[in-house]
Amino acid sequence: MKVVQVSSAGGDFEVVERPIPVPGIGEVLIKVHACGVCRGDAVVKQGTFPGLTYPRVPGHEVVGTIAKVGQAVSPWTVGERVGIGWHGGHCLHCGPCRRGEFGACDTVLTTGLSTDGGYAEYMIGRSEALLLVPEELEPAKAAPLLCAGNATFGGLRNCGAQAGELVAIHGLGGLGHLALQYAHRMGFRTAVLSHSQEKALLARQLGADVFIDTANADPAAELQKLGGAKVIIGTAPDAKAIAGLVGGLARHGRLIMIAFTGEVLHIPANALLYGERSIAGAVGGANIEAAIAFSQFAHIEPMIETFPLERAAEAYDAMLTSRVRFRAVLTMDQ
Repeated sequence: MKVVQVSSAGGDFEVVERPIPVPGIGEVLIKVHACGVCRGDAVVKQGTFPGLTYPRVPGHEVVGTIAKVGQAVSPWTVGERVGIGWHGGHCLHCGPCRRGEFGACDTVLTTGLSTDGGYAEYMIGRSEALLLVPEELEPAKAAPLLCAGNATFGGLRNCGAQAGELVAIHGLGGLGHLALQYAHRMGFRTAVLSHSQEKALLARQLGADVFIDTANADPAAELQKLGGAKVIIGTAPDAKAIAGLVGGLARHGRLIMIAFTGEVLHIPANALLYGERSIAGAVGGANIEAAIAFSQFAHIEPMIETFPLERAAEAYDAMLTSRVRFRAVLTMDQ
């Protein structure tokens, strides 16, 4: 089979051939149909994840078909359409697992980081981390829902805002264009904050009630003119810009970080004390099946550009530099 691997931290993507792996106990072999290219893949590319070993195959937005099953994988069977996201497996025995917090498992696995991921024609998946993907969904459109969709849907589902309250989406890119669709379908009053005026029309088409051009106006002040945002969803990886949004929150408002960034947020304590505001993070957690079901029910889908597996490096660069509109997806059947 062909895979795209990274051989060392900071190394290039390499297209190589490997033997098709054999599933072990609790594992299945997945024939990959599509794999999204996510900013989280930069972690393995740059070597910033603790305990990384190389070579490693990235990719954690995977949709495929079960080709073989190992022992103890019931009820999964050959031929089923499945997906696997960032969460790659858990032990089921430790304290967090016994509380149902599988993402906090003492020996948690991360797809594409601690195990080989979906930049490949085949991959191994842990049975406890799989989810059923409806046959009606096109694999390339379904793949981004397993991370980008899961994170944005989960953040909004648990944000605490009520229908009709103002929810602001900071950024209209790979995460933001999904967050906006979810927020609109959930019944929130929506505002999009973007430095790109050319995205105003698209924002309106996807459900935005208000578009705020952050290049020409103070977004916090503009939000306060609207009564303040109950929730701001941070989807753009710009710590300085995100920190400047806190003043746009209403009383008891929450800034929820979705964007993947290692930058430090510099926020004066008083900005949180006045109005009893708060900051939180969201990665989606156990909402992944709900994210897919809601997306299907509400007719929400990502805007994607597809690339064959051999062009993974090009797809990754387009994602990292925001030249793709809006999610890059590798398709193995091209």
